[in-house]
Amino acid sequence: QFKLIVENPEKPVAPGLQVKAVVEYYPETEEDLQDNLLLLIEENTVAIPLLGLVPCCDLETESQVDFGTVIADSKIISKEFSIANHGSLPGIFKISYNGDVLLNIEPTKGVVEPESSEVIEVRICTDVPRIIREVIKVEMEGCSCSEVWIKAVVVEQVLKVLGASSDDALECINFGPVYFGSSKTKQISLYNKSPECIDWVAVLEDNAVGGEMGTDLQKSADAALQDLSFINKTRNLDVSTLIWCIPDQGTLLPYEKSTVNLCFSPIDYDAGKKFKGAFVVNGSSPRQDYLLFLRFEAAGNKDGYLQTPSDDTTPSTRNCPHHTELALIGSALPVVLTFNPGPVIKFMDCFLGEQTQVSCMLKNESESLPVKFTFRKTAHFNISPEKGKIKKSSTKDLIFSFSPRQIGKFEVKQVVDIIGRELDKNNLQVSNTKPFHQVYLSFIGVCKSKPKNILFRTNPGITPMISNATGWFVADDAGQCTDIAPVAMLKSAQTQIHTHQINRNCKDDALIAFPNDRSASIRPSERNKKYRTIFTKTERYHYVDPEFSYTDCERLSKEQHKEHYADFISSLRQHRLRTEAIRQFYTYNNPVSIGLKPAEGLMSPKISLTDIREEKLQIKMLSSDENCLLTSQKLAASTSKSSIQEIWSGLSAMPFSAQEKKDCSLTLTPKQLHQILIGPSTMDFGDVCVYSITTRKLHIINNLLVHVWIQIEMEIDELQQTSPLCQVVPPLTKTCIPVVFQRKTRGIFKKSFTYTINNKHPGHVLVIANVVPVELHLSTRELILNPVPGYLAETEFRATVRVYNSRNRSAEFIWKRIITDEETAFSIQPGKGFVEPYSDLECEVVWHPGFNSPGEGEFNLCVRKGNTANLKCFAKVTL
Repeated sequence: QFKLIVENPEKPVAPGLQVKAVVEYYPETEEDLQDNLLLLIEENTVAIPLLGLVPCCDLETESQVDFGTVIADSKIISKEFSIANHGSLPGIFKISYNGDVLLNIEPTKGVVEPESSEVIEVRICTDVPRIIREVIKVEMEGCSCSEVWIKAVVVEQVLKVLGASSDDALECINFGPVYFGSSKTKQISLYNKSPECIDWVAVLEDNAVGGEMGTDLQKSADAALQDLSFINKTRNLDVSTLIWCIPDQGTLLPYEKSTVNLCFSPIDYDAGKKFKGAFVVNGSSPRQDYLLFLRFEAAGNKDGYLQTPSDDTTPSTRNCPHHTELALIGSALPVVLTFNPGPVIKFMDCFLGEQTQVSCMLKNESESLPVKFTFRKTAHFNISPEKGKIKKSSTKDLIFSFSPRQIGKFEVKQVVDIIGRELDKNNLQVSNTKPFHQVYLSFIGVCKSKPKNILFRTNPGITPMISNATGWFVADDAGQCTDIAPVAMLKSAQTQIHTHQINRNCKDDALIAFPNDRSASIRPSERNKKYRTIFTKTERYHYVDPEFSYTDCERLSKEQHKEHYADFISSLRQHRLRTEAIRQFYTYNNPVSIGLKPAEGLMSPKISLTDIREEKLQIKMLSSDENCLLTSQKLAASTSKSSIQEIWSGLSAMPFSAQEKKDCSLTLTPKQLHQILIGPSTMDFGDVCVYSITTRKLHIINNLLVHVWIQIEMEIDELQQTSPLCQVVPPLTKTCIPVVFQRKTRGIFKKSFTYTINNKHPGHVLVIANVVPVELHLSTRELILNPVPGYLAETEFRATVRVYNSRNRSAEFIWKRIITDEETAFSIQPGKGFVEPYSDLECEVVWHPGFNSPGEGEFNLCVRKGNTANLKCFAKVTL
């Protein structure tokens, strides 16, 4: 079957030349042939093997498909492997799997063309943590059955709280005692023990079982319960102001650690009593012990946030089971200092230049913490030492000094700053040393003047307006005021004594100077004022030194400079007034307020203190302050408020207004994503019939103060009837999207569809269903027909049987008799019909007595495209 075509050379082949031979193969049977071609080179012989192979397929596949380590987030993940054909004919393959894990393999059979490959997609569901190690069998044409291993390790997405300096897991952080108003910080490490990135957020559980909110645990239970005022005060306490987590949200890479600072900053809400009792131990503020739980969890809608009940009415919210909880323990103590004497310190009277001292003992009444203090500087009073530190239950001696610098009675409030660490809520940083508390003392001191002898001298000039009885002697006390020249001025219009005739018509704005002010008259305070003598009103002489005084240009420039700044300040004021007027205009110019005044016949509603307290609490809970921690009560309150404003239709599919476009273009933080609830994350349709249409609600709750844009990417054929796929959800609003499921084939369905928030933040929902055929059940499989008491001969026996339809699709049925050798005496009505979903139908069975009527009969309930149920009937005849 091999043919050689060649022209052998008669002469030797010269170097560089060649001889060409052609071998043709003509197979006659489907078998492989083998032969040799002999090449004679002078005295040597070379055998060239010839192989003739029959055309066939050569299929080859991979040995395993490894998904690696993935997290259990109820998502459908896929991986591909290929079946390659290295042969010259198409090859057929078939894949079979009989394991326990639900593997979706597509395609399961097909044909691979020569020199090509077929891609096989394997999908698994990461709904529960487990280790997947399954094998699928691949039957390929022309070779033995191959095995492909499917491997995956599904783990939970775990956040672990570790110590800052060690890798030990932490369950509790004890801050210990902390003064009211101060802060104490602890560091922890947050560890992402999972193979994927995680957006985390911290939530403070302020309504957890076992928590303590400011209770003094050193008291007995009866004493704590009797303090009802304190219980009512701490009931609505915003615990997000006590515990600070810095940062309280973030993103962790796979197996990454991040440092988190926890700060305990207690606040005394009874500050008035605290200051009042700063000097008396028994009147101090009570001790407050706190036990709170801080939860670290993945941001967004994870497993278990929204669970739909069986009737699919209203979803219920519950905490996510996959989280890490950390207990926080701390005690808040008041600063209690005792001053002996105090708080009013009275000093002995002294003269100017003298000093008096008072010794005082400062005691720290706290048995748990030391205290650092510093005295603020106060005029005329000195403290030694001005600052210091007092250990717990210790004292320190102080000396207060009164050194007056002027005569009079001094009553001052001395401020004592208590130094400690305080949290800066703007920058979220703990300062090293900063006053967080003040204690006040009252200092009272009197400085008396020294008595002195007054020497009198003869007054040679004009007698002053106030003098002694004779007017000749005056007190010479001007020696202490030598730096100011005595100047006396009178209005010229108020005196006409000895006025010279040429000065009678002087202007009224001229000032009159006494004759003993000569030292001040030659240097006028203002150039535009004229001074005249007291008697003749002659204009006085003024001398202006050109070397030291302002020129006219300089004076004019100075006045222009003052006017420039005066106009600038005036323009700022006018701008502020215009801005305030515009703001008030837009505040009151709205369709809600129509300008009615309460005094014009409208009665204001009566608001109780309870309503005001609840409104303030809701405002606090709905606050969008990004610095405060999320609390469980805030989340519950915002969800409750959003559920009240429930909108089922009329929402736009895309943002149209300027505000909607601005809000829907935002990149949300993990804390904001945590306040958007979309669920349930696992939508279980249960048992559904083939070709039936079933609807479940996908609830969307927007607890934010901005619009959000929800877009659903639906690529599943069974969910193509779902609509709408896009919605712009307003702030604090709840809505839902009906998810419609319909499938044409039986089996377990498990796939997931994805959605995005603001076209940036992805999420997914797992859809589970068990697609089954229609099925009817009978109330009994054996029916006994008894006669009615006092029945007559040839009276029919009657009984009923119920047909139940527990599926979601109406079922068509027909009763068929099982034919035997004997004729039947039983009949059943109705003989055929429909049973609506989740309902039942009563059928009546009648036995017709006769001479040869058999007492037994049998029927089959045949359901169209469904099951078949058997019913046996017995007639009980009594003689």
